[in-house]
Amino acid sequence: MQGGDSRSLTEPPFIARVSVSIKRKWQHLLDKSTIHVYGRWGVALGLLLLYLVRVFYLNAFHIVTYGLGIYLLNLFIGFLSPQMDAESDGPLLPHKQSEEFRPFTRRVPEFQFWYSTFKATIVSLLMTLSSAFDVPVFWPILLIYFIVLFALTMKRQIKHMWKHNYVPWDHGKQVYKGKKNAK
Repeated sequence: MQGGDSRSLTEPPFIARVSVSIKRKWQHLLDKSTIHVYGRWGVALGLLLLYLVRVFYLNAFHIVTYGLGIYLLNLFIGFLSPQMDAESDGPLLPHKQSEEFRPFTRRVPEFQFWYSTFKATIVSLLMTLSSAFDVPVFWPILLIYFIVLFALTMKRQIKHMWKHNYVPWDHGKQVYKGKKNAK
C-alpha cells in the first residue's frame, strides 16, 4: 500500500465517527432526561412559546403554524388513546367480570409525545428562518378550521373514553384506609 496502512481501510470515515459520537451523546442526554418530566415539558413549552411569539411578531408562517397544530393534535389524541382499541381491533372474545386489572397503556407514550413535540417545534422554528415556507394564506380560516377540528376530535375522544370506561391519566397510587375504631 502506498502511504497508508491497512487500518485506514477498515476504519469508518471521520464524518461517520463524528456522527456516531454525536448520536451517542444525544441519546445519553435523552436517557438522563427521562426522569425529569416537568423539566422536559418546560423546555418544550418554552420552545413552543418562543415559536408562537416569533410567528406573532413576524405576522407570517401561518401555514407552518397550522401544520404544527394539526401534528400536535394528532400526537395528543394518540397520547389519550389506549394502545389496544376495542373498536378497531375487531370482535373480542367474551371475558369474565373478574378479569385481572391491567393498567392503561397509551398508543403514544409520554416520552415519545414529548420528544415528537420537541422535534416538531424545532423544525417549525427552523422553517421560520426561510421565507420559502411563508405561504400567503388567510389565517382566520385556518384558525376556525383548526378550532372546529379540535372540538370534533376531542368530542369523539371523550365519547370513546366514556364508552370504554377508561381514564388516560394517573392520579397516583390509591390509598386504602382501614375501619375507624368505634367507641
